[in-house]
Amino acid sequence: MDTLVFATNNKHKLREVREITGTLMSIKSLSDIELDADIPETQETIEGNARQKARFIYEKTGMDCFADDTGLEIAALGGRPGVYSARYAGEGCSFADNVIKILEELQGIEDRSACFRCVICLIYKGQEAIFEGRVDGEITLDQSGAEGFGYDPVFRPEKQSQTFAEMPAYLKNGLSHRGRAMQKMLQFLSQLQ
Repeated sequence: MDTLVFATNNKHKLREVREITGTLMSIKSLSDIELDADIPETQETIEGNARQKARFIYEKTGMDCFADDTGLEIAALGGRPGVYSARYAGEGCSFADNVIKILEELQGIEDRSACFRCVICLIYKGQEAIFEGRVDGEITLDQSGAEGFGYDPVFRPEKQSQTFAEMPAYLKNGLSHRGRAMQKMLQFLSQLQ
């Protein structure tokens, strides 16, 4: 079984990725390999941040690894929060702060269409590959559900009656931007075996 280092300290992302990969591979977190480092995220695009994080970990460890970056893009906000999704309400903000900010900005706006994008950069045996997942949907008027994290309580995917935060993990992971990007990565790796 292949072992990949996931360049994250986010326990929610780590749990999702482990649920998606199951027994197909061993996913190690940064704490699992005892790497305590501030990973830079200074690029202006989601793809740029994913590449920067993966390259940073690969240069530090030499281990096969991958990194993701994710953005929520809301049409009525000109694509914001986008690359700033994790810190939209300011440095040191919480997920709840970010959700409150977008709900406030969307007050009175009818067009609530949005999409989640996830880009994964994989460095495997010294080669780099990029995978993207996207899910379209809308921002709800109110928060609903206790599962997931981030913007999940206010994002309802197309053709679904529940927000991501209302869905069981298996359903969310089958529909989500990260789930779709991970499936592309897993398919790519299976073709190398």
